[in-house]
Amino acid sequence: MPMTAAAVDRQQVEALVRQIVQRVVQGSPTASTHAAPGAVAGKPNLRVSISARHVHLTDEHVEQLFGKGHKLTQGKPLFQDGFFAAQETVMIVGPRKRMLPEVRVLGPTRPFSQVELALTDAISLGIQAPVRHSGDIQGTPGCVLVGPAGTVTLERGVIRAARHVHMSFDEAAYYGVKNGDFMTLKISSPQCSVSFDDLLVRADAKAKLEVHIDTDEGNACNLDAATQVELKPQGDCKCKGR
Repeated sequence: MPMTAAAVDRQQVEALVRQIVQRVVQGSPTASTHAAPGAVAGKPNLRVSISARHVHLTDEHVEQLFGKGHKLTQGKPLFQDGFFAAQETVMIVGPRKRMLPEVRVLGPTRPFSQVELALTDAISLGIQAPVRHSGDIQGTPGCVLVGPAGTVTLERGVIRAARHVHMSFDEAAYYGVKNGDFMTLKISSPQCSVSFDDLLVRADAKAKLEVHIDTDEGNACNLDAATQVELKPQGDCKCKGR
């Protein structure tokens, strides 16, 4: 059933807005990002990051949530050049008024708004979010976003972001892959070694080598304690990386 503004009680929305205003004034932490340590000379410097739940917004939705004329305030720069964790956060409200407070907005703004969650986040909200690559939001469920200046009802755009790897064309050539191919990531950790298949390659001239997995995946492989990270074309028996 499509999410509508009526799904959220007006009195509750007003209370949620007051909570967010107070948190914005007091400040809140940025989304956590982790990377596997170490590098090998002569090989690409592979970085594996946990992409925590976050929101991408249009310019219009930024104004609806934070006030007329508002622009995202750049906070922590992300590893990929030109992208950043904004200081702004929103509350995500799902069916039956389940919610996640203080979800980080990432910049810059986009032509469409999108919410990226881990499976446990989606379960918490009561949303059946499909695994999709960023931008593929047709037929996805929606939610209500609550900010200090108002609310936005998304009819679609809630996804579980599919794991992927950013890389330059030179790095793609090193691994023997191209944009749109799939790779396998193997993470060796004490008692938690995991291999992740179906890692989408996003090759771009300006990209830097970085794998994005979600919070659930990062916890499953105990990324913080990883002793070795290997990246290979899917189906290849020889890993490359560190």
